[in-house]
Amino acid sequence: MRPLLKIFFTGMLVSFLGSLPLGTLNIAAMQISVSDGIEAAMWFSFGSLLVEIGYVRLSLVAMDWIRKQEKIFRILEWVTLLIVVALAISSFYAAMHPGDQKNVVLSSALPKFLLGAVMCAVNPVQIPFWFGWSTILFTKKVLLPRNDHYNSYIIGIGLGTFIGNCVFIFGGLLIANKISNNQHILSWIIGGIFTITALLQIWKMIKKKDPAHLTGKPEESIPAFEKELID
Repeated sequence: MRPLLKIFFTGMLVSFLGSLPLGTLNIAAMQISVSDGIEAAMWFSFGSLLVEIGYVRLSLVAMDWIRKQEKIFRILEWVTLLIVVALAISSFYAAMHPGDQKNVVLSSALPKFLLGAVMCAVNPVQIPFWFGWSTILFTKKVLLPRNDHYNSYIIGIGLGTFIGNCVFIFGGLLIANKISNNQHILSWIIGGIFTITALLQIWKMIKKKDPAHLTGKPEESIPAFEKELID
């Protein structure tokens, strides 16, 4: 049982820490919690979480195939860029119209679960991230090609992502309550974050880093305490 627990907690820790840096999905979940409520934000998170788990499972069983899909990644990068730009414009629009704090993209009629799934599906950043981590865990023999290992790993990842999203969902509400009479400030901040995300996406596309390159030496970027966990 100990190996399964180690795999579970490793997946949960890596997923939680990976969810904390500002990104398209966690910031979107935060803005949805402010404009549409906690339930809507939770459904959005569940949708994105389900797709992320699917990508992890795919990375575990089809690593060689994933490495060869450079054209697909290029298309997804452009789609992601367009979505982030639309989110930034919508956030700035909401900031300039204080009477309506809803983002026209995130508060669309599309069910939040489906919206989260779609936004996660077209975001290729997580694929090389989990590709690299899975490779490390296979190399260190923490993770073995067995269904019980895969299931424990994926459950831990799902829980870690959910906890990370909750930090943004409830943190966004806390910030909104603190500035209840100036919520347009939050829209300006979120719009700025989406703009920075779009610029970073453009920079990555210009650098033309494919999935194989992104996962070439993933161990170099692992904090010491995480290395101790998986050793």
